[in-house]
Amino acid sequence: MNFEARIEPLGGKLPKVSYHWDPETDILSVACKGVAKSNGLNGTVDLEGTDGSFVVIEVADGCLRGVDVVSWPDDVRTIEQLATPAAAKEGRVVFPSRLSQPGVAGVEVDTALTVEKNQTESVFHLRVGRSRSVTVVRVADLLLVEIDKHARIAGLWFLEVPPFPNVDVEATA
Repeated sequence: MNFEARIEPLGGKLPKVSYHWDPETDILSVACKGVAKSNGLNGTVDLEGTDGSFVVIEVADGCLRGVDVVSWPDDVRTIEQLATPAAAKEGRVVFPSRLSQPGVAGVEVDTALTVEKNQTESVFHLRVGRSRSVTVVRVADLLLVEIDKHARIAGLWFLEVPPFPNVDVEATA
């Protein structure tokens, strides 16, 4: 299933991102604070990878408000010099409601998901589907979104991600 993701002007300041790692489940949660409202979907866009990976895009008042990487793709590659792309513009990602389905609270999309990360695991690039030509939009201070020519999300860039928390396991004797 395809879904439209329009880019609109920010309507205010660039939102701030906060990251949270769940050390028990490896879930990375990305929250955007200060996103202006629009008209559109309230709910989630669930990206389901063919390998069992699962990413949830949280949407409120039509706008991307957060992302949860629930189950990481099998294909996570470390790229020594992963270059963050320059954003062509700043904006917000808007998911319109479907007129034929006004009560829809979630959209599921089956697609291939891959992740590239830098050596320090502070930059992650989540690719949605196959590699293709994209426009990069800064939607928050530490979040870039790639949109293809058909107005579909092609990727997400998470910048300045804090390290995964070290969990000390005490040896018992």
